[in-house]
Amino acid sequence: MTVSLAASLIDLVLGLQLGSADRTAANRCTLEGVSWQPGADGAIGVQVRGFVASSLRLASGPLVLELGRIAVHELAAQLRVEAGRPRLVSAEARGIEFSDWKLHGPFTLPAEVRQVWDASRQAAPAPDAAAPDAWKLGPLGEADGTIRAQITDAHLLFDADVTVPVRHGLIDFNDATVEHVGPDSRMGVSRMGLYVDAPNGRSYLYQFQSAPLAGVEFERRGALLSPWVSERGKLQLQAFAESMLRQGLAGLGQGLTEQARVLMGRTALSGELRLGDGLFAMPGLQVRLQGHEEGRNAIALRSDAVGRGLGAEIASLSARDAAATWRGLRLAADSIEARLALQVLVEGPRMRFELMLKNGKASGLTLGS
Repeated sequence: MTVSLAASLIDLVLGLQLGSADRTAANRCTLEGVSWQPGADGAIGVQVRGFVASSLRLASGPLVLELGRIAVHELAAQLRVEAGRPRLVSAEARGIEFSDWKLHGPFTLPAEVRQVWDASRQAAPAPDAAAPDAWKLGPLGEADGTIRAQITDAHLLFDADVTVPVRHGLIDFNDATVEHVGPDSRMGVSRMGLYVDAPNGRSYLYQFQSAPLAGVEFERRGALLSPWVSERGKLQLQAFAESMLRQGLAGLGQGLTEQARVLMGRTALSGELRLGDGLFAMPGLQVRLQGHEEGRNAIALRSDAVGRGLGAEIASLSARDAAATWRGLRLAADSIEARLALQVLVEGPRMRFELMLKNGKASGLTLGS
């Protein structure tokens, strides 16, 4: 009866397909300290001192969430019976602990998120005007780190070692290096896009669809009509990334040149990017990162070939004031601590992702319409 009740609540409340995450072991749910009482307005109040579930598999279309274990503490919910079926009105929990979660599916935005994003883009009259529910990438504003790439047998650059420092959210291409046999190359940004000046001429890695873009300081030449570049240009990561995202995800890949696509298949990537504190928001999700001074929220990047995929791991995520909306429900948490990893895989023309929450906890959870 306990398993049946828990499964029914999950099916009815979340509207997801429920199964076992492990074919060799059945899913398990236990409830402890359950009580309920009818309210004056027809609602039913339910209290659960403890809820533990393991080896669950929840699916919604192509998205699949596998839960190794989840423990919910001090859960209180309000249910209402409508048309003969119970519906969740609201829920609160003092905290949850989780381990071995995995969300995977195609690397595309769900239809609900795309609709919200399209509406927010239409509400923004200018590229640098922030609209409600638009992308906000505050943690990039104070990011620090170094990104390294090793390009093997590159047509234009020969074998090359690329180093791009990031300081206080800024990439200064005067400090970026492209080292290889013979005279070294230089990276920079012009009004046409991101480029590499190699011994055999300039090649563009990414060409802008429109200019000027927010957060970009373009290259400058030394004297009138001089062919020599005195300043290679700069990128403010937060403003530049937000500006690019406002143009639409579908258009982000259009600026990649054919030369860059070839190089991506031969480029290994590594590095660390220590995110700053601040608000990260996208349609349907927002969270405020914290703990930069304590070394939290550092992203470790790794890829053997960028053209085939990219991995990122945050060993110590620390955030507060998180909120996500999905199918008319809003889930919020006062604080979150977790270890997570993201893997983006390129399979021909399609991409898919795997987001893994290895362990963590959250407190002050609320769920409602």
